[in-house]
Amino acid sequence: MTDPAEPTSPGPVGDGDVAHTRRAQMSVALACLIGNAISRTPVLNSPFGLFLIPIAHEFRWPRERVSGVLGLLAVVSALTLPVIGRWADRFGPRRLILFGSLGFGVCVIALGFSTPNFFLFYALFGLIGIFSSLPSTMMFNRVISGWFDKTRGTMLGLSAGGGNGLGATIMPFAALILMKTFGWRGAFIGLGAIVIVTGFPTFLLLLKEPPLADRGGIPSGGDVVGMTLAQAVRTRSFWQTLIAIGIGAGGLTAVLAHVVPILLDRGFPAQQGVLVVSVFALVGAGGMIVVGWLLDRIQSPKIVAPLYLIAVAGALALEHGATLPALIAGGAMMGLGLGAEFAALSYFIARYFGLRRFGMIAGVMYAIVTITQGITPYLMDVDFDHNKSYRLSLHVIEAALVVGAVIIACLPRYAATATLWIKTPQAAS
Repeated sequence: MTDPAEPTSPGPVGDGDVAHTRRAQMSVALACLIGNAISRTPVLNSPFGLFLIPIAHEFRWPRERVSGVLGLLAVVSALTLPVIGRWADRFGPRRLILFGSLGFGVCVIALGFSTPNFFLFYALFGLIGIFSSLPSTMMFNRVISGWFDKTRGTMLGLSAGGGNGLGATIMPFAALILMKTFGWRGAFIGLGAIVIVTGFPTFLLLLKEPPLADRGGIPSGGDVVGMTLAQAVRTRSFWQTLIAIGIGAGGLTAVLAHVVPILLDRGFPAQQGVLVVSVFALVGAGGMIVVGWLLDRIQSPKIVAPLYLIAVAGALALEHGATLPALIAGGAMMGLGLGAEFAALSYFIARYFGLRRFGMIAGVMYAIVTITQGITPYLMDVDFDHNKSYRLSLHVIEAALVVGAVIIACLPRYAATATLWIKTPQAAS
């Protein structure tokens, strides 16, 4: 049986066109990988635990006030991503990504000049939430989904997983080195400079809009089949995907941001905490690639469910592990779970709902997932400030991951939803 979600070829193409398209695909894939490596999660979320305690001490703030900026980032991104997704559908993502990379880098540099003024500190993170939503994983996934079809899962895994994993592996060590040399302020300035110097030239030279139909690629504009947002939200697949990925990404991202404080509170040195964070991120990258490859070959979403349970075992190891190898194993298991969730989200959106309004649908789903990623770190620090421990938070996250695994296991086959948009591809927006 033919996969209903597989677009038909617009016609034969010559060898020269094929070679040109393949070169362009590799160029785009490299740009998206680098872009993901210097996106908000690797640059701010992954090393955030290193900044949490120094900022709290210098500004004389409770930890929850510092980590509250992650909640603000989530809210701002939630409001911004659907708008950006709609703009990307209409005008293409390249110009938005170029503009956003400059704004994001400048705002990160500005963090190095922060004062204890609560309003200004939070306002700056609000701007970061806006600018960082432009060169975001959602936008890079939108580009990849437009350039690749039969290998979409693999390429999403390579660009998003490889990029985020590479960045989340390198950036905490870069931040640690910068912090030891220049303090936490100098670390922010250095990270922002990395974003600008690496990102803008890469996007300018390598990033290209998805191809037109006459190139033999994925059709664009009105020729693309798929659901509108209004149609998608009336399906069971939409809500199951949103809830399951929101649970997993929110919980594990919160743990990732707090690995260093959790282990510091347990008596482990900061260097070991950073090592666990890097393993967490590196395995997450590998997990996205492997899961993306599997999704291309096993036409079922249910293969993601067991990885949620592996992440539960990793959280338990982080909570109770008494040796560095046990903690590293815990980080690896949680990374595998986190990678699986992020590999699945864009793939599920494309397979269940098509590409016609991918940006809009992805913008809404990523917005809600981003809210969970911002709220859960804040709630973890509220728990700490009240109980002087992250234990209750870890238990809640572990239980939520089990629920997420059950929801993923109950997802329908792609064809069950895809046939709806194949029949009515030109529905009104």
